[in-house]
Amino acid sequence: MTVAAPARTGPPRRGSDFADLSRRVAEAGLLDRRPGWYAARIGLTVGAYLACWAVLLIGGDSWWQLLTAVALAVTATQVAFLGHDAGHRQMSRTRRASETAGLLLGNLAVGLGYGWWMDKHTRHHANPNHVDSDPDVGAGALVWTEEQAAATRGFGRWLARRQAYLFFPMLLLEGLALRVSSVQAVISGPVKRRAVEGVLLAVHTAAYLGLVFAVLSPLRAVAFIVLHQALWGLYMGCAFAPNHKGMPIFGPDAELDFLRKQVLTSRNVRGGGFVDLLLGGLNYQIEHHLFPSMPRPHLRYAQPIVRDYCRELGLPYTEAGLTASYAEALRHLHAVGRPLR
Repeated sequence: MTVAAPARTGPPRRGSDFADLSRRVAEAGLLDRRPGWYAARIGLTVGAYLACWAVLLIGGDSWWQLLTAVALAVTATQVAFLGHDAGHRQMSRTRRASETAGLLLGNLAVGLGYGWWMDKHTRHHANPNHVDSDPDVGAGALVWTEEQAAATRGFGRWLARRQAYLFFPMLLLEGLALRVSSVQAVISGPVKRRAVEGVLLAVHTAAYLGLVFAVLSPLRAVAFIVLHQALWGLYMGCAFAPNHKGMPIFGPDAELDFLRKQVLTSRNVRGGGFVDLLLGGLNYQIEHHLFPSMPRPHLRYAQPIVRDYCRELGLPYTEAGLTASYAEALRHLHAVGRPLR
């Protein structure tokens, strides 16, 4: 289910539409770095993450530690959001500082491969919802177009028929999938610092399993790990799902300029400060895709500038509440599987 590129909207303008918008955003100072904000956010987030591990060590062998697993899932996702910001150089303009932060926050802290994620996420940003170029809409456990659904066979076809109902349960396996993909990338994927990433992932895994099994009995340790990884995957998936799922998917012949490519495929999520924290700033997905290096705290201030500019051009600017955004994603998955039913 792909759509053709829309005709250019709005009145003719001199030069690039995006250049005009970028100038307005830059004049507002929204592309300037916020090292103080990030220093405080890293301190608070990593501090909360380490505090959860301290609770595990102090609390001892108890079923109450399953609550610690829940808290760890939340704080680990917040750490991963910081790794995302580092990957986009929102914290620092220099490649070395950004990569160092990404490796420490990703590989070492939460066990998510920085190199694998950077390769995949960079391709997504370059061509969001482009069926041939965006890995996030490639055929896999889920299918995103009717053409992908028609190509399924066996269990994949059974899954495609029911994917809207199984979407959230399947996210419980996302944490495991992220870890497996990270390891596979270190072994044979597009990772530049293979040895460094491999060592950091190994240290994370050894420390993680060592601490859990040192404190908890085998049965409780397994329950702790399963709950933590399931909820971490669910939270990660729920943070990224509202942004593009259910938005137009373009085929190989679509030709869009940068502004329209990013705006037409992205959805913002309304909800105020709580949603800002819950989704790590990814709720301002349109602004983030237009200005990926913009510091997270500036996205909310860029939103009215971008929204008003899109209105000037007659360009659709999509916003929805959190629940409505999930509903749109599920409706799209259900529609894709309809021909198979």
